[in-house]
Amino acid sequence: MTASHPRHRRALVIPAGMAMATALAFLPNTAATAAPAAQPAAATADATSLSYVVNVRGGHGAPAHVKKAIGEAGGTIVTTYDRIGVVVVHSSNPDFAKTVRAVRGVESAGATRTAPLPSAATTDMGTPKVLSAGEVAEAEAAEGQDPLQGLQWDLPAIKADKAHEKSLGSSKVTVAVIDTGVDDTHPDIAPNFDRAASVNCVSGKPDTSDGAWRPGASESPHGTHVAGEIAAAKNGVGMTGVAPGVKVSGIKVSNPDGFFYTEAVVCGFMWAAEHGVDVTNNSYYTDPWYFNCENDPDQKALVEAVTRASKYAERKGAVNVAAAGNENYDFAADEITDPVSPNDSTPSDRVIDPDECHDIPTQLPGVVTVAATGAKGLKSSFSNYGRGVIDIAAPGGDSTAYQTPAPPATSGLILGTLPGGKWGYMAGTSMASPHVAGVAALIKSTHPHASPALVKALLYAEADATACTDPYDIDGDGKIDAVCEGPKNRNGFYGWGMADALDAVTR
Repeated sequence: MTASHPRHRRALVIPAGMAMATALAFLPNTAATAAPAAQPAAATADATSLSYVVNVRGGHGAPAHVKKAIGEAGGTIVTTYDRIGVVVVHSSNPDFAKTVRAVRGVESAGATRTAPLPSAATTDMGTPKVLSAGEVAEAEAAEGQDPLQGLQWDLPAIKADKAHEKSLGSSKVTVAVIDTGVDDTHPDIAPNFDRAASVNCVSGKPDTSDGAWRPGASESPHGTHVAGEIAAAKNGVGMTGVAPGVKVSGIKVSNPDGFFYTEAVVCGFMWAAEHGVDVTNNSYYTDPWYFNCENDPDQKALVEAVTRASKYAERKGAVNVAAAGNENYDFAADEITDPVSPNDSTPSDRVIDPDECHDIPTQLPGVVTVAATGAKGLKSSFSNYGRGVIDIAAPGGDSTAYQTPAPPATSGLILGTLPGGKWGYMAGTSMASPHVAGVAALIKSTHPHASPALVKALLYAEADATACTDPYDIDGDGKIDAVCEGPKNRNGFYGWGMADALDAVTR
């Protein structure tokens, strides 16, 4: 299934009865500005500034001669991450990256975007299906459940309802939502919010001012929805998260126009690493390239920077969980046509080799890659897949017409929290990833001294093996929509299987 527009496709809004999933767009990005870069001789008077990452050897910071070369090439250093050797730079010199790559000690350098700072905005393409006050009032839940829990078919799908009878998770465990921002004033999020682990990383440099992690009124509710799925408190209000006893933080990495640029993502992982985060949830891809190809010097530098940051977070104790994406791509295919990159300027169809070009962070080493399932337990119509790439599956929702939940649930989408004290439905691998992040948090709660490697091993060992769906004709039109390869306990649709919250608190 080819993407319908050149924007993020991690969250989908699928009105009941619609036959095809449509993407909830994030608006294109406006990067936070820094002090204007000095104009080098090579730059023209009306040149516009871009953002760059310059990668040097980690551990000691950028050498003095590299910093000097950056300035001579027309760059202004925004911030440096010395432990991993990543320098964030703004420059209006169109030859900046090429010039700096030739400097001794620079391992790679590349532009993090193709649109200048700031980029132009477009219109939003979709919104969540918000529950009305009447729908909230009419919702039915069993005794001992939060009022909206009856609408959450996804909780019993991973046995989270049974898990909650044993444990809600530990308040000593924090899951960071690296996303569009989290509204910590929401009544379902406020009791479990970890302010100390929250930040705004949009510029690539941490902004710790109060509330900087929240989405603006016109920004995507995506991160708030994700946060509620993970850790909405079991407090007699609204819905229940997968791990309603753990803490959740907001690390805002997409700017008001909705792009997740490399410098912000690097900042997000580094902040999580330095602030005791146990799990990170990453329901996005790093703009502007859906796939970053290492034979391109710019894209190679972006992969290197985010890889260093995510690995550092894991070394500091975090399990990194990420959404697989929503284009029904087979990551194990010989080639994929990417029609949306670069999504911040002028995209064009390009054919890539998924072995050489990667969706980051979801395809980075050590990251848990999550596919989505619907209310019938089948791969969601939109979910990316691929043997050897997908690690695990979890509920991400699907068209209600394709996979209808059992009553009292009415929608095949996933219920979550929305800014302003509201609740609503969304779908996508964006919604599957936080289910796995929540289960990982429950594992960490059960085994507080477990390393990230052990948490991941338990996550996969405890998953419920799920055989390939063959044939996979999700819309019933007689045509095969995707082909699953591999055995029951490790295949391209479901990886090791469906995440299991009950095993997470009992084994």
